[in-house]
Amino acid sequence: MLSKIILWVTAVVFLGYGLVCFFDPQIPATYSGVVLGSADSRIETAAMYGGFQAGLGLFCLIAALRAEYSRVGLLVIICTIGGLAITRGISFALTSDPVTSYTYGALGFEALTAILAAIAFFKPKPE
Repeated sequence: MLSKIILWVTAVVFLGYGLVCFFDPQIPATYSGVVLGSADSRIETAAMYGGFQAGLGLFCLIAALRAEYSRVGLLVIICTIGGLAITRGISFALTSDPVTSYTYGALGFEALTAILAAIAFFKPKPE
């Protein structure tokens, strides 16, 4: 049950946010304080915040709907969202500059999602 919840929540959050960011890359740029100063930066933001996150959300949706993909879906969450949490956490720890609620919120969501996915992934199967 935990597996399905994690997969569904990740699917909805990443697919929804990804689509919004694809159509308006200024949204994640504004939240994170990134300046989109060129066509390349807008394309990169649309691709990474939009395309990649929507693709990850779609994969999690498929994994939520198809039982044979649920374990690999959890592993993908652990690796990708866990990777985001680890690098964001390290970067946060190394900066002396103040951060906003964007960093706190993203780090909290990523860490919680990756931890819950790991719990579901490594939970022993009943015999």
